[in-house]
Amino acid sequence: MTLLETIRNNAKNYNKRIVLPEGTEERTLKAANIILEENIAEIILLGNSEEINNLAAKWKLKNIIKATIIDPVNHDKKDFYANLLFEIRKGKGVTKEDALKLVENPLYLATLLIKNRDADGEVAGADNSTGNVLRPAFQIIKTLPGISVVSGAFFMILDNKDFGDDGVIVFADCAVHPDPNENELAQIAICTANTAKSIGGMEPRVAMLSFSTKGSAKHEMVDKVVNATKIAKEMEPNLQIDGELQADAAIIEAIGNKKAPDSKIAGRANVLVFPNLEVGNISYKLVQRMAGAEAVGPVLQGMAAPINDLSRGCSVNDIVNLVAITVNQAQGMK
Repeated sequence: MTLLETIRNNAKNYNKRIVLPEGTEERTLKAANIILEENIAEIILLGNSEEINNLAAKWKLKNIIKATIIDPVNHDKKDFYANLLFEIRKGKGVTKEDALKLVENPLYLATLLIKNRDADGEVAGADNSTGNVLRPAFQIIKTLPGISVVSGAFFMILDNKDFGDDGVIVFADCAVHPDPNENELAQIAICTANTAKSIGGMEPRVAMLSFSTKGSAKHEMVDKVVNATKIAKEMEPNLQIDGELQADAAIIEAIGNKKAPDSKIAGRANVLVFPNLEVGNISYKLVQRMAGAEAVGPVLQGMAAPINDLSRGCSVNDIVNLVAITVNQAQGMK
C-alpha cells in the first residue's frame, strides 16, 4: 500500500469535517464528490446552494447531496459568526459592520467555522492565492502555542527505497518562510517531525541540514543550524534530531558513519530541515524533477488548526489527497 493510500484509508476512520470554501469551483466540487463517495471526510461546501446543486447536476455529481452547504451571504448563523469575528478582531479596528461584510467572504467564514469547532480543517487555493487563503487563518486561527512560524512540508516519495522510510522523506520548509532565525528553524523542525508522525505514520529522525557536518566548516549560517538544533532539543527532549549535517551525511549510511560516527541520525534521516526557503524550495524541485520523486504537499504546519493551501493548477486528485492529509493532521492535533 502506498503512502497516499494509507493516508486516505486512515482518514476514513477519523470522521472529520473539512470545509471547502471554493464550493462552486469545478475541481473542488468533483473532488468533494469523490471524498463523500469514499467516506474520506464529511464535507462543508461554502457557496450559493442553488448554484452548487445545479453544478452538481450538470456534472452528474450524485454524492454532493451528502455535503453540508452554507451560503456565506445568507444563513442562520451569519450574525453569530460576525460577532465572533468582531470579538477576535476589534482590537485591530474591525467594526461590527466590517465583520458582517467579512463573513460573506468564504475564506473568512471557513476559518470562523474552524474557530467555533464547526469544522476540523480547511482546504482552499484552487481559485485563490496563498495570501488570500492564509490571511484570515493568521487573523483568526493563529499559530500553535509555543510556535510563531508557519512552514510548508513536502512528502517526497522516491523510487529508491533505500532513502528515508522505504523511500519516503519529509522536506521542510519548502513553501512559506524565506529566512527563519534559529528559534524559528527549531520550531520548523519540531512541526515537521509532528507532520511526519501524524500524516506519514513515521518515527521521525530529523537532520538539520547545512553545508557543514559537525564543524567541518565555520560560518554564521552554520552557527544558525547548530543553535537551532540545540533549541529544538530543549523544546522537545525526546525528539530524535541532529545537526549540523550535510545532505549526503544525513541520508547515506556510509557517509554518515564516516563524517558523523557518533550520530544516531546521520545516514538514517527521514526528515530533512533546510536552513532557509531558498534551499528547501530548490531542493524539493530538483529531487522531484531529476529523481522522478512524487512531491506531496505543501502541508502547512504550525497553525492551531489544519488549513492547507492548494496550487491554482491543482488536479481533482490533488484536492482529494490534500483533504485526506488535512483529516490526518486534524486527528494528530487532537
